[in-house]
Amino acid sequence: MKLNRIIVAILVLMTVGLQARLWIGEGSLAHVSGLRIEVDKQISENNQKKWRNEILKAEIVDLRDGLEAIEAKARNELGLIKEGETFFLLLED
Repeated sequence: MKLNRIIVAILVLMTVGLQARLWIGEGSLAHVSGLRIEVDKQISENNQKKWRNEILKAEIVDLRDGLEAIEAKARNELGLIKEGETFFLLLED
């Protein structure tokens, strides 16, 4: 009888220990759920950065290959005016 009680007590302690680990601490269900959320956020951020990188790569190729892209960038960002062109500045009220 005494041996049975000891075995039962050991089994109860092991069950409680395993349950505690399942619900609390590292590797618990809550911890794993939090990690999944972080992974999903990181995947989303990585996809956005991949998209941005693709746009930048296309712009680099365009700038390397075409003078039109360089001219358009100079006109928009630096105010390039070609010889013989007239500059008009339109002001809004």
